[in-house]
Amino acid sequence: MSVTPSEMLELGTKAPDFELPDTKGNRVTLDQFEDAEVLVVVFMCNHCPFVKHVREEIVNIANDFKEKGVEFVAINSNDVENHPEDSPQQMAIEAEKFDYPFPYLYDESQEVAKKYRAACTPDFFVFDKDRKLSYRGQMDDSRPGNDEPLNGRDLRNALDTILEGEEITEEQKPSMGCNIKWKPGNAPEYAR
Repeated sequence: MSVTPSEMLELGTKAPDFELPDTKGNRVTLDQFEDAEVLVVVFMCNHCPFVKHVREEIVNIANDFKEKGVEFVAINSNDVENHPEDSPQQMAIEAEKFDYPFPYLYDESQEVAKKYRAACTPDFFVFDKDRKLSYRGQMDDSRPGNDEPLNGRDLRNALDTILEGEEITEEQKPSMGCNIKWKPGNAPEYAR
């Protein structure tokens, strides 16, 4: 299992636009989240052991913060030809099985991942009310097999801080996970 860190997109970056299909075939756009106080964009997939390790905590955090005006959207940008377990059909099964309280979108062209400089799964991007990047980093210190508690501490603290109108001053540690599975010849210059 290779470990890839997130690219740590520059703070203050405006949320890149997207229009992608969800698991029910509906088109979902960035504009649909305009009322959210905070928007969390998480790049994830079905097969990655790192995502499997944290997906239930992602659901918990999304549910815990929904009433506070925080919206989540998940995006799968993996090459499904070489990783069929990440196909839209399998995404629909996964979303239902784990009761995802957020849209799970398929980035077939991988262009949205490139706009966000997404590098791994999971890769978290947290945007404030003005859709400026305020946090990009790990959910917490837990990784498959490292015995650290799975509690979402870093992401939860970031969300609380942003909701309070404060700037996150503590160090933001990169997320770690499997690399995004780029289609042959489609990997961006930052891919490892």
